[in-house]
Amino acid sequence: MSKRLFVSIAPLALVSCATVPAETAPPTDVGTVASADPRAAEAGMEMLRQGGSATDAAIATMLALTVVEPQSSGIGGGGFMLRGLPDGSVESFDGRETAPAAAGADWFLDTEGKAKSYRDVVLTGLSVGVPGNVALAKLAHDKYGKLPWAALFAPAIRLADEGFVMNPRLNGSLEGNIDRAGADPLMRATFYTEAGDPRPVGTRILRPELAASLRAIAAQGPEAMYGAEPAAELAATVAAATPLAAGMTPSDVSSYRARERAPVCGIYRSYRICGMGPPSSGGIAVLAMLGQLERFDLAALGPRNPQFWHLFLESQKLAYADRELYTGDSDFVSVPVEGLVAPDYLARRSALIDPERAQSYEAGVPEGAPQARADGDEPIENGTTHFVVTDSAGTMISYTSTIEGGFGSGLQFGGYYLNNELTDFSFSPAKDGVPVANRVEGGKRPRSSMAPTLVWDPAGRPFLMIGAAGGSTIPVQVARSIIGVIDFGMSLDDALALPLAMDFGRTVVVEQGSWLEAQIGALEALGHQNVRPASPPFRAVGAIRTPDGWRGRHDPRLDGILDPSQKGA
Repeated sequence: MSKRLFVSIAPLALVSCATVPAETAPPTDVGTVASADPRAAEAGMEMLRQGGSATDAAIATMLALTVVEPQSSGIGGGGFMLRGLPDGSVESFDGRETAPAAAGADWFLDTEGKAKSYRDVVLTGLSVGVPGNVALAKLAHDKYGKLPWAALFAPAIRLADEGFVMNPRLNGSLEGNIDRAGADPLMRATFYTEAGDPRPVGTRILRPELAASLRAIAAQGPEAMYGAEPAAELAATVAAATPLAAGMTPSDVSSYRARERAPVCGIYRSYRICGMGPPSSGGIAVLAMLGQLERFDLAALGPRNPQFWHLFLESQKLAYADRELYTGDSDFVSVPVEGLVAPDYLARRSALIDPERAQSYEAGVPEGAPQARADGDEPIENGTTHFVVTDSAGTMISYTSTIEGGFGSGLQFGGYYLNNELTDFSFSPAKDGVPVANRVEGGKRPRSSMAPTLVWDPAGRPFLMIGAAGGSTIPVQVARSIIGVIDFGMSLDDALALPLAMDFGRTVVVEQGSWLEAQIGALEALGHQNVRPASPPFRAVGAIRTPDGWRGRHDPRLDGILDPSQKGA
């Protein structure tokens, strides 16, 4: 398993349920929103109070995050939306970005045919995919929206027009990041002083150019982004920053389509768990880890037993070996989804785990396995956010939105940052002469780790909505939290507070400063090598159904970051 470990400097997110911090917000009759920013959560709640659906609220939340959380998400990127009903039915919407038609085998290669470095690519047009969030929103709204399309934009436009208060998280994201966040003159003037310092916490930030873009999309629909004239302008912006003769074209933008995808579902200890299928690997990886661990009595071990963490690390290695070999855009490569999550296959994979000793693993051979190779993985980045919504009808939405890295590619168009999602592709198109499943190809969606997840309890009732940000750590964060709730009987707060331990191939990372750090010696005694403390990002957001209704929650490590000024617009 080879995963690039790259932790960006963007600080952690905050989450809110309705208009007050999630840990104190009572459930409401109209529904619940838990988001990475209280102002975005309030945008969603505004839709619910107007009689809107969970889909309406989720779209309004995504749009508001474009304004107040520019480092992490927005209409310049894409996302995955999972929609579930109390009866157990579930649908998923794919708004993942696509590569330009010109993106071929040499897209990430230098003149000698060698793969370029991530840093040589990320702040150029080579990293930018055609944005998909607006198309996703329209596809979902056409099916399940109740309010007029334009109404969903009102809170975001208001925030952009009237301004919002710079909070500590955004300020910290900007610190030391001017080469990326301030690469464009407009964004530099918006977020930095003339001296090149981030504007101070408490500064009111106005975004009139973004407000104009949002107004146009509200009035014209997706045509304001994918229509002939805006498509040509967007393509020209990206092509001008692309160090190749051919780059993004107007037809790349205008031909973009969001898609409905089949979700991937499985059973863990009688709980039904559904996630996102390809081009995301997140749902497959979550189900694989859980399925491989089901034969062990995790509850008896308990969360502070190093043997549990040993088993969890081994399950990660098995799941990620399969993930890296087989997963990619199913429109371009054959992904054996059913085989990868089949109970008998996961049982065979689980049988490889030695409870007393760490091992290395190759990918397995699930039913339907194609002949392809994998190479590399996306870095751990902070350009992603997650939010969840329920409405009065009990509809659940779990939505992960991303621009990949903090402030994406650094390129700006229409007042918003453009993504760097194409860096999620493998940079080498082949390995040992065999095509790489996640190689870049024109029109293809890069593999993702995003894992929006819905859970129904053994009685078939809606139980949990969860997701996270953090690149390749996302499936691990989600699986860890589900284990905390189901196996350890923890509250969602305590489950999200569990430390993170992740195997990165040559290194095992254990959360620095956590009680698990004291177990490094025990993990090494079990055969884990190069175990070191680190501070990976924690960006999980979820909601759990209680006897009193849904309760939105965020990782408690985020407590105390919220400045009182953040509660205002």
